[in-house]
Amino acid sequence: MQERILKVLEFNKVKEQLLTYVSSMLGKKKAENLYPSVDFSEVVRTQEETDEAVQVLRIKGNVPLGGIFDIVPHVKRAVIGGMLSPHELTQVASTIHASRQIKRFIEDYIEEENELPILLSYTDKIIVLADLETSIRNAIDENGEVLDSASEALRSLRTQLRTREGRIRERLESMIRSSNAQKMLSDAIITIRNDRFVLPVKQEYRSHYGGIIHDQSSSGQTLFIEPQSIVQLNNELQSLRVKEQQEIEKILIDLSLQTGENKEELQTIVSVLTEIDFMFAKARYSKSIKGSKPNINNEGRLALFKARHPLIAADEVVANDISLGQDYSTIVITGPNTGGKTVTLKTVGLCTLMAQAGLQIPTLDGSEIAVFDAVYADIGDEQSIEQSLSTFSSHMVNIVDILNKVDFNSLVLFDELGAGTDPQEGAALAISILDEVYKRGARVIATTHYPELKAYGYNREGVVNASVEFNVETLSPTYKLLIGVPGRSNAFEISKRLGLNEKVIDTARTYISADNNKVENMIASLEDSKKQAERERDKARDLLKNAEKLHSDLQKQMVEFYEEKDKLRDKAAAEAANIIGKAQDEAEEIIRDLRQMRIEKHAEVKEHELIEAKKRLSAAIPEAGKQHKNKPKTNHKHAFHPGDEVKVLSFGQKGQLIEKVADKEWHVQIGILKMKVEEKDLEFIKTPKPVETKPMATVKGKDFHVSLELDLRGERYENALMRVEKYIDDALLAAYPRVSIIHGKGTGALRQGVQEYLRNHRSVKKIRFGEAGEGGTGVTVVEFK
Repeated sequence: MQERILKVLEFNKVKEQLLTYVSSMLGKKKAENLYPSVDFSEVVRTQEETDEAVQVLRIKGNVPLGGIFDIVPHVKRAVIGGMLSPHELTQVASTIHASRQIKRFIEDYIEEENELPILLSYTDKIIVLADLETSIRNAIDENGEVLDSASEALRSLRTQLRTREGRIRERLESMIRSSNAQKMLSDAIITIRNDRFVLPVKQEYRSHYGGIIHDQSSSGQTLFIEPQSIVQLNNELQSLRVKEQQEIEKILIDLSLQTGENKEELQTIVSVLTEIDFMFAKARYSKSIKGSKPNINNEGRLALFKARHPLIAADEVVANDISLGQDYSTIVITGPNTGGKTVTLKTVGLCTLMAQAGLQIPTLDGSEIAVFDAVYADIGDEQSIEQSLSTFSSHMVNIVDILNKVDFNSLVLFDELGAGTDPQEGAALAISILDEVYKRGARVIATTHYPELKAYGYNREGVVNASVEFNVETLSPTYKLLIGVPGRSNAFEISKRLGLNEKVIDTARTYISADNNKVENMIASLEDSKKQAERERDKARDLLKNAEKLHSDLQKQMVEFYEEKDKLRDKAAAEAANIIGKAQDEAEEIIRDLRQMRIEKHAEVKEHELIEAKKRLSAAIPEAGKQHKNKPKTNHKHAFHPGDEVKVLSFGQKGQLIEKVADKEWHVQIGILKMKVEEKDLEFIKTPKPVETKPMATVKGKDFHVSLELDLRGERYENALMRVEKYIDDALLAAYPRVSIIHGKGTGALRQGVQEYLRNHRSVKKIRFGEAGEGGTGVTVVEFK
C-alpha cells in the first residue's frame, strides 16, 4: 500500500485512535507499526486474533495487562555482565508478574467459558519465572529502593549507619541548645552539605566552632561549618555509606546475573505480552466504534451492512449498505457536489484498509471484505503549488500513476473523476478511464457530477449507478446511499424553496432539452420506486421471520403434543390394566368358589362355561403401552425415493417423502406439516401403488389408510369414544375437510356421547345427521374448520 493512500484515506488517524487503547510501550510500538497486509492467510489470522480478544472483553469486561515494560534492553545489558539499576530490576519483576497474571487469566477463562486457541498458544509459551520475581521483590521495593532484607550484611551496615547518624544529631542538637547558639547561628537547624552534617554559623563566629567550612550563603553572611567535634563521626558515617553502596552493588550484580541467565524466557515473555497487549488494544478500539468481524475473501467481493465512517462522531454519521464485486464491479455515484459522496468513498477504502490490518470494521455482523493487493485513491483537491500544477493536472498525475499499476486485484476510488476541465472533455475522459480500469478487472467506485455518466451506468454490463439522497424540503443531504438510482440535479427545486420567482424557473426549464427532462423524471420515479421497494422488502422480511418462528413453534408443539398424548395413553392403559387385573383376580376367586360349591353342593354350573368366562376376562385386559415400547428394529438399508411412505421415528408419525434436500436429509410431509428429517430418523414402510384418477381429490396425510368414515357399531361406549378421539386426530392430520361416524340408532347413548365429544372439539366446525342416502340418524357427519 502506498503511504499517500494511507494518508488520503486517513488510516493514520485510525492508528492514532488505536494508540489510546494500548496498555504498554510494547503495544504502542506494535500499533505504530500497524500496516495493512496483502496476504490472505495473514489477514484471516489477525482478524481471528482480534475476535478472540473481543470475545474475552465482552464476557470479562477487562483484562489484567498492567505493569508491562520493554525490558529487552535491560536483559541484553545483563547478558554482557552489566549491572542493572534497582528501577530496571523492578521493571523486570513487574513484567514477570504481568505474564503470570495474564497466563492465569486466560487459563481460568478457558475453564469457565469457551476455547481460545490463539491466546492459549501465546500463553503456553510463557515460562513462569517466579523465583527471579521473588528474588527481586525481596531485595527491591516498588519505588526502586534496595531493602534492608536484601542481605544480612546490608541489614547490619544500615543498623550501624542509623546509630552513627543518631550520635551525630545528638552532638549537634546539644550545640544548638547551648546558650550562645542563638547569637552565633543563623538558624537553629541541622543541615547537610556534601553528605556531611553541618551547622549554619554567622560569619563573625566562624572560629568558635572550628572544623571544616563546606559552603556559604549567597550573601556570604552564613557559613555551613562541620564542627571539629563531629568530623571523626562524619568520617565514620561516610565509610559506612561506602560499604553500604558496595553491598548494594553486589546485590544488584547478583540479580542482574540471574536476569541474564533467563534471557530466552524473558525475551519470549516480552514477545508474547506485546502480541496480547496489541490484540486487546484492537478489541477495545472495536468496542469504541461498535465494530464487527468481517468475513474475508480473496475474490474481490465487498458487502458492507450499515457501514459507518469510524472518524465521524456516532451521533452524526449515517450508516449505508454498500456492495461491490458480486453483480457489478463498478459503482458510479452521480449527483451534485453536496451530499457525502466523498465520505462514501473514504468509508469503503478505510474499512478495507482496517480489515486488512486486522482491525474490526464499523459495520453490522455478516459484512464481507476482500483482500486487495493494492488500494488506489484519487480523492480531494490536490493542487500543487510547488510543482505549479492545477487541480486537474494534479488529479491526472495520480490517475496516470493508477493506470500504470492497477490490476484485477485492486480497489480504485475516484473522486470527481474528470473534474477541473471542460465539462464535455472531462466527461469523455472519465468514461474512457472507467472503461480502462474496468477492462483490467479492478473494483471501482467513482463519484462525478457529470450528467453524461448517468447513461454510462445503464449502458455497461457490470456497472451500476448510485446517488446520495437529498431532501428538498430541508434543503440538505440525508447522506443515504441509493444503489441503482443515479443522482439528479435539485437546482430548480432548491431555488424554488429559497424563493426564486417561478417565472424565472419556468424560463430556465425551457432551456433544458426534452431528453434531459425525461431523464430527470425517470430518476425521480426510480427514487420513489426504490423507496417503496425497500419498505416492502423490510415488511416481507419481517413477515418471513414471523412465519419461520410460527413454523418452528408449531413443529415443537406438535412433537410435545404427541409425546404428551403417548404418555397419557400409556398411563390410562396402565391404570385400566391395573383395575381389570384386580377385577380378574376377584373374578377368578369367585370362579374358584363356584367350582367348590358345584363340587360340594352339586350345583348345575358347567366347566366349559367357567372357562369361557375366564377367557373373556383375560381378553378384556389392555396391553399397556404395547404400541409405544421401544422394539428392537432391524435397520435394513433402503434406497429412499420421493413418494415413499415412511415413519419418522423421533415423532412416531407416518409421512411421505417429498424430495431429497441434502446427502442424508429429506423433506417429509406429515399431515399439514412439511419438515426436514435426517435419513437415519426414517423407517421405510412402503412405496405407494399408483392409483386411478378419481373425481375426489387425493389427500395425503399422516396415515394413508385413514378412511373417510368410522364404524362404531357393536362397540362399547368407552372404547367407542377412544376410537373417535384417535380417528379425529388422524383425519385432521390427513387434512380431510369432512368425515362420517357411523354409530347406529340403538338406544341413542352412543350417538349422544359421540356428538357431545365432537361439539367440544376445538377443530370441529359443525356436525349434522346424515342425509337419507348417507344413513340418516345412524350417522353423524363432521365438518372441520
